[in-house]
Amino acid sequence: MMRPFLRCKLHRATVTDANLNYVGSITIDETLLQAVDLLPYEKVQVVNNNNGARLETYVIPGPRNSGIICLNGAAARHAQKGDVLIIMAYAFMSDAEMKRLKPIVAVLDKKNRIERILNEEKSMEVL
Repeated sequence: MMRPFLRCKLHRATVTDANLNYVGSITIDETLLQAVDLLPYEKVQVVNNNNGARLETYVIPGPRNSGIICLNGAAARHAQKGDVLIIMAYAFMSDAEMKRLKPIVAVLDKKNRIERILNEEKSMEVL
């Protein structure tokens, strides 16, 4: 049996823009994508800490080292500049594969620079 497990996460990403007139997706700084092994057009779940909105979309790479986190198209209705997001990707794995899983979690500062990389999350850990 294959089940979905967290593969990677950008924790506390700050929205730099919301572009309602774009076709769709979320634009993410290419440096951040590389750090957590996200690929262009990969499906992600986006959770807005400010308003509780949850949505799924796909990734478009933004300029390297720009810090850009921009919700595009209809997704732009779920966030505004300055909102804090959690961006997650999952992978389907067997139970045996899951036992070797080490999700990559990048904790970001307010300018979307990586503060630290975690290879596990602990219950009740404050980030």
